[in-house]
Amino acid sequence: MNETSLKTGLPAALSPESFLRGALEGAINAALPARRLAGFIPPPPPPPGRVIVVGAGKAAASMAQAVEQVWHERGHDLAQLSGIMVTRYGQKLPTERIKIIEAAHPVPDQASVQAAQAILQHLHGLTQDDLVLCLISGGGSALMCLPARGIELADKQALNRALLNCGANINEMNAVRKHVSGIKGGRLALAAAPARLVTLMISDVPNDDASVIASGPTIPDLTTQQDARAIIQRYHIPLADATARILADPAHETPKPDHPAFARAESHIVISPQASLEAAAHYARQHGITPLILSSTMEGEAREVARVHAAIARQIRHYGQPVPPPCLILSGGETSVTVRGQGRGGRNSEFMLALLLDLQGDAGIYALAADSDGIDGTETNAGAMITPETWHRARALGLKPREFLDNNDGWGFFNQVDGLVITGPTHTNVNDFRAILVVGPG
Repeated sequence: MNETSLKTGLPAALSPESFLRGALEGAINAALPARRLAGFIPPPPPPPGRVIVVGAGKAAASMAQAVEQVWHERGHDLAQLSGIMVTRYGQKLPTERIKIIEAAHPVPDQASVQAAQAILQHLHGLTQDDLVLCLISGGGSALMCLPARGIELADKQALNRALLNCGANINEMNAVRKHVSGIKGGRLALAAAPARLVTLMISDVPNDDASVIASGPTIPDLTTQQDARAIIQRYHIPLADATARILADPAHETPKPDHPAFARAESHIVISPQASLEAAAHYARQHGITPLILSSTMEGEAREVARVHAAIARQIRHYGQPVPPPCLILSGGETSVTVRGQGRGGRNSEFMLALLLDLQGDAGIYALAADSDGIDGTETNAGAMITPETWHRARALGLKPREFLDNNDGWGFFNQVDGLVITGPTHTNVNDFRAILVVGPG
């Protein structure tokens, strides 16, 4: 039996920091397309039917690889297979028959538009004999961007930035994006008809709502132009004249469930945030630590969500409720950040900075928060980590965490205290991963 540290409850050779990184690694591995996609890929249609693979997202390249691997393993005819996928810059992977295009995230660029146009062109002239396999993961809203006719890319970019910075949640952001797009909100399904359409998705949204993942390009839309206008008004977002006209014109409403284009369409969630949390919980049990999964669907301002997590961690440490330490608190979902400062960072580093302020160096609490795609916001880190020493290290360096938080500068703070978590691109995306290790009695 491995010797166990009385202080942490972990095996003596395993530090809390290494334990948290191991939990993150387990969560990411559980979300890799190569592990989950094969069971959902349908057989190809008989000749002369073709198989067209299209889609977008941060996991696009690895999903395309997984499809080609299945084709080889099952002995299917590669000549039947072709496709176009779009992923984030720097995340391309080698493929044989499926072309991978790179574009910008989280704000779309001209490459995003060209990718969307190429995908629609690839779907041109399909028949009932053909199969369209659409592979969707988070990030697709920006990566596969086709502004509705009359809207300029610059106006779409400005709207996207405003949505990202105003504190809107992902459901609200994507409700607006669908209604100013020429490909999202079910419109890609219209382009694929009359072929059979099978959509396979990696979920990065609360409650695994297929219509929200990457703004649901192949999913009928239940939101309306009126919903989109209400969100714009709620967050006081300025609109270009052409964008306002599109949102007011009933002819540009998104297709609804009764549209005939969905008659031969089906969709499946193949990987979800819950699966990653359960993998991290299994990892904790293997090391003698009790896991406590709070939720895979948490939303809200990152700093407010941090305050709730800090309160739960303290209750466990000092009172043994709702479970005694050692314990690993786990949660997922997607927080938001209302940007008021000029700093650098994403929602996970913001969460960690707020958590640090609430815990103020509590001797028995360690924590990590990261985006499962390996990129927190627009920086190169996945997220950040704190230990009881982080608070004291910051004070010794003369750093004031509150000032960094007020400036939305989580990256700047954790860069100075050596607290950045860097994984590199993971080629998957089930959104935020938060793990808080509580050890020892208070």
